[in-house]
Amino acid sequence: MKKITLQVSKAIVPSKSMIKSKDLIATIAFKLVEDEIKKFPEVLGVEYGGSYAKGTWLSKDADIDIFIKFKRSTPEDRFKEISRSIGFEALKEYSPYVRYSEHPYVEAEIKDTKINVVPLYDAKIGEWKSAADRSSFHTRFMKRSLTLEMQNEVRILKEFLKSNGIYGAEIAKQGFSGYVSEVLILNYKTFENVIRQISEIKENQVIGETTKKFDTPIVIIDPIDSNRNLAAAVSEENIGKFVMIARAFQERPSLRFFKNRKPATAKKHWNNVLIVKFAYRERSSDMIWGQIKRASATLSTQLGLGGFQVIRSGSFADQKADAYLFFLLEETKISKTYQKRGPEFFRRDSSKDFITKNLSSTELMWVGKDRKIVSLEKRKFTSAEKFLADLLKNNLQAGVPKGLQGDLKRGFRIFKGNKNLGKSIKEAINEMISTDGAILYFN
Repeated sequence: MKKITLQVSKAIVPSKSMIKSKDLIATIAFKLVEDEIKKFPEVLGVEYGGSYAKGTWLSKDADIDIFIKFKRSTPEDRFKEISRSIGFEALKEYSPYVRYSEHPYVEAEIKDTKINVVPLYDAKIGEWKSAADRSSFHTRFMKRSLTLEMQNEVRILKEFLKSNGIYGAEIAKQGFSGYVSEVLILNYKTFENVIRQISEIKENQVIGETTKKFDTPIVIIDPIDSNRNLAAAVSEENIGKFVMIARAFQERPSLRFFKNRKPATAKKHWNNVLIVKFAYRERSSDMIWGQIKRASATLSTQLGLGGFQVIRSGSFADQKADAYLFFLLEETKISKTYQKRGPEFFRRDSSKDFITKNLSSTELMWVGKDRKIVSLEKRKFTSAEKFLADLLKNNLQAGVPKGLQGDLKRGFRIFKGNKNLGKSIKEAINEMISTDGAILYFN
């Protein structure tokens, strides 16, 4: 394993010349922002954040985060307005644009390096006003806690997570963040130890110290906040993938675990993929992804109630303001009739109510061999496409979060298969109709 991690290190640990180049870009951006904040008494200062500040950035992938620190008394509208103004004015020579998280922030590129100008409040521990407020504390804590050797171990772990598609804190991914990678190395010291511990981890095991109970598959405690479980933001699917991949890597260490693998798609299943496409109005990436993930889950439930068995489901939002909900069904066409099972005949009142309620609509009704009264009912819809179209037109609130209802009211399209789909959405659906890469490692 050490031979492999040494090879990986050579590819991902920045060289001295690369560090010098990155430092120069960071200094240019920092000075521009620092000069601009002088215009605003609400701003207390500016500082570096993220992996660049902590020395855990990868040679081929390194943004520079610059945090603008605001007085706690600054109203939220001024907080947004000033941070945006500072970002645009400071980086005006580099074609800045707005990105969205909890609050909007400004991004630009200097020599192929993304610069993120992010606002936060000068908060005390535990008195956070925005999601970014912890970042200053995370940066300072890791700078004094991680040795140079541990910084490189973090890089190896990040590359491992990235290569296996489980890296990234955004809601779209719900994977392991850079900070979680740092916390894992802080606890276990080396990448090899992380692999060993994760491959043997027990359900509800706690990594770190806390007195609080959490209900997640594993628990990873934030070292600056013992009441915060970092694993709560990671999907169960991605936790499972990490465990499986760690076991496979421990059994048969190989460089292939650090290379992206294309999924082995079962193309025949495209015929049973149902897709809903619609346009959405601009909002933060986390917001739209949270909404479409909930919509995918609730519509899966509604399809099941309609008699359509959903095997897997997913969602996707692109940069062009188009969103997709997709469902892999056992069948997109089902029988015209179905059995509705009632109570046992011994339950006098319940059985009478069931008969009275269903007798006028049933095609057949009988007492089954399991003592239950059974009604043969006719389905309103035998096509999944028509069922879903009717639901989205006439009963939208039953299957879609409130925040998406306005978007769907403006129009949507339902279709099957992979016709007229862009590359990114095809890749997302291909993943759904593929054997999980974490499983394939055991082959």
